Amino acid sequence: MTLHAINIGRPFFEITLIEGEDTFEVGGSAIVLNLSQSPLKLEAQQLASLQSGIVRSATLHEVNWAVVIEGFEDYEDEAAFCAEVRRTWPSAFDMRGEERLRGVEHYMSPKVRIGEVALSLYHSASVPLNVGLHRDHPFCPVPGFREVHTQLVGFGKMQQCRERDLSTLYLEEYLAPGTTHRPMYDAAGNYPWHQFETITPSIFMAVELLPAEALHLLEDVN
Repeated sequence: MTLHAINIGRPFFEITLIEGEDTFEVGGSAIVLNLSQSPLKLEAQQLASLQSGIVRSATLHEVNWAVVIEGFEDYEDEAAFCAEVRRTWPSAFDMRGEERLRGVEHYMSPKVRIGEVALSLYHSASVPLNVGLHRDHPFCPVPGFREVHTQLVGFGKMQQCRERDLSTLYLEEYLAPGTTHRPMYDAAGNYPWHQFETITPSIFMAVELLPAEALHLLEDVN
């Protein structure tokens, strides 16, 4: 049974990664994302694998693997809150160096990896964001990479396209605080062309689940 305090969101969010707890108390409000293949239970409901929701003053049961995010609504002025985030986090382009992110009002917290899960936070400040359609993840050179995004602040949408052209859009999923889009990858780990787009200035959490082969490669590099 393990609780990992994740510091990447401070001072804005308190994030805890939970492994192998029979129960976990949520005293106030928290976004809970179930990372396990088995359901996470609360009251007469459950969160399925890679499903999330806002939990208020409740006990979680059978918490095999989950992320709990607190502080996502602890502000009076959302615009001022986001401005402070921008002053604190560097641009995603500076952090990642991807050309599609150059000049985009997209900001990023540090990334933390615990075992096969990696977490990072992003603030998307402009509407539209125009972060760019992509389907490859160069930091994971082997098949089997899985990723989802959980909305913390503001409203956005995940867009999927047949080609690297928004005119080929075929699926859009809207994201509000507490929601996670459905996984986009197929059984072989292939992704469609996709991007996150803002409806309002937004903050979301990117959750990366790395295959075992990638863990070995990363350990060799480190």
